[in-house]
Amino acid sequence: MGRKVTLATCSLNQWALDFEGNADRILKSIEIAKVNGAKYRLGPELEICGYGCADHFYESDTLLHSFEVLKTLLDSPTTQDIICDVGMPVMHHNVRYNCRVLFLNRKILLIRPKMLMANHGIYREMRWFSPWRRLREVEEYFLPRMIQEVTGQDTVPFGDCVLSTKDSCIGTEICAELWSPNSPHIQMGLDGVEIFTNSSASHHELRKADQRVNLIKSATAKEVITATLDLEDVRSYRGELCQQHLEGQQKPCHRIKVDFSLSSPNDIYLPTHQPIQWHFHTPEEEISLGPACWLWDYLRRSGQGGFLLPLSGGVDSSSTACIVHCMCVLLCQAVDDGNSQVLQDVRRVVGDDSYTPQDPKELCGRIFTTCYMTSENSSQDTCSRARDLAGQIGSAHMNISIDMAVKGILGIFSVVTGRWPQFRANGGSNRENLALQNVQARVRMVLAYLFAQLSLWARGKPGGLLVLGSANVDESLTGYFTKYDCSSADINPIGGISKSDLKSFLVYCAERFQFAALRGILAAPPTAELEPLTDGQLTQTDEADMGMTYSELSVIGRLRKISKCGPFSMFCKLIHMWKDVFSPTEVAQKVKRFFRMYSVNRHKMTTVTPSYHAESYSPDDNRFDLRPFLYNTRWTWQFRCIDNQVSQMPTTSTSNTEQKTSV
Repeated sequence: MGRKVTLATCSLNQWALDFEGNADRILKSIEIAKVNGAKYRLGPELEICGYGCADHFYESDTLLHSFEVLKTLLDSPTTQDIICDVGMPVMHHNVRYNCRVLFLNRKILLIRPKMLMANHGIYREMRWFSPWRRLREVEEYFLPRMIQEVTGQDTVPFGDCVLSTKDSCIGTEICAELWSPNSPHIQMGLDGVEIFTNSSASHHELRKADQRVNLIKSATAKEVITATLDLEDVRSYRGELCQQHLEGQQKPCHRIKVDFSLSSPNDIYLPTHQPIQWHFHTPEEEISLGPACWLWDYLRRSGQGGFLLPLSGGVDSSSTACIVHCMCVLLCQAVDDGNSQVLQDVRRVVGDDSYTPQDPKELCGRIFTTCYMTSENSSQDTCSRARDLAGQIGSAHMNISIDMAVKGILGIFSVVTGRWPQFRANGGSNRENLALQNVQARVRMVLAYLFAQLSLWARGKPGGLLVLGSANVDESLTGYFTKYDCSSADINPIGGISKSDLKSFLVYCAERFQFAALRGILAAPPTAELEPLTDGQLTQTDEADMGMTYSELSVIGRLRKISKCGPFSMFCKLIHMWKDVFSPTEVAQKVKRFFRMYSVNRHKMTTVTPSYHAESYSPDDNRFDLRPFLYNTRWTWQFRCIDNQVSQMPTTSTSNTEQKTSV
């Protein structure tokens, strides 16, 4: 009867400007699609050049090489007898567009430019591309000579059009168009288009799986998925629910006809696929998957031999360590499932062509080095917790004393100035106290990079290690870290994750992997351990230094970024949100303290380590949160507005400690 069609969609591990690798992956996906009986193959947005080219989109080379890859695809026997839908940048009338190019049997069928740009959050598409605003209009696009030589065509349709095969009609959308209140598929559906496709390059963000799931960032995942659907099911549904709306269609879709059938005449025994029942991961599961795949993707592409992590025995560095372990779990699962590409990449990373990982712990010992950098201010508790966790994960662990290096640096300062700074506990000033903390923190960064470069050499192995950072999103928000300390690293898998989510993640890891050391880590108060101990016990904690809890900081961070609050509007919201916990005066104090810390330390975000984007309130200055880095930190006008508002409010107080609850 010829009514069942098999379609293939692909999520490929493309790499910006890796035209050779991108072309190979596209051809491989088309080959898999054909083996599975597909007659139409849809690829990711801008898959030929890679979505993340950024300002390289301005370069004519990017356009040139994209067309060269398109020529390779057109000329390949692999692409014959299947409609191929690929993404690439195209310049038309000297305007750059983000396009879909559909071709079949060495002929380009149409070029469809994106009509709605993603231009919020981490996206900047309007910087490089223009939207096609001419609804239902099509122009002629003059092909480059290299493409004409393959296709024999001088021009092809360019614009808002759909593809009409002998048995159905296909309309394409591109990523952000799907989320528009007036999505193109609405009018296409009313005009009889039966199949809609959407190519996407969306990012993963915690708790956003219902909008877009994009965890496929490594070779550990299946890249090509095919599905068979019955066109008569589509027609029956449309006939019942949409018939009354069809007459209201104002302007018909421009149809490009192609002499090709998606279905076969003898498909009565071809089974159809049922809708997928999506499994929504918990935030803890998402952390174990997304950042872990991101780490592996970076490691295998970097050509390095593994990771080095300064492991302090606290929640943050322990979370980074557990994410590396999750990465090793995924790799071992992929190898056990027969993924030859993953095994090949693992062997290349460890430098052993005959190696096969036995289990995640054994693999960790090959590619993961941790070090506890002790000082006279470190406690035995944190040292023991770091050692125990490293032993349970399987990392190669070292204890490194930084006291000699710190004294040497202070000795140089003393020789030059004749002064020796003291901690506040020993009678020193706040400036001395801060400087002494920063020296320790920065020495740790220098030693981390030294050991990352030479650890494998010392073991008689080739290559170096990537340094992992472990500053969470809340600490970045307030600047509660030392510039150029261990927060300065090559990459940071937790830089976009809140402290509260990291604690939940460690609970998840403790239960799933039976890491008993995590119990003690979760129970301990967060501390930088940069000030002297008192009777062997901690006197410094993170929350005391910041003047607010991590839970409070998460609320403030979301108000600042997501709700777009300045100091005054934040105060106005918090007096209601926290009315059962804090008085208006106390709320005002917390808001002022936050904005002072934020503005004083904002300069630190200009050098922040590249991190996995997982939170919508991330303060990442380089991609997501564009702000000044030099402020008038007194906020005189804004704070005066807050003070005026407080003075007009009833003088109720809930400052009694017993009344306070966790916010």
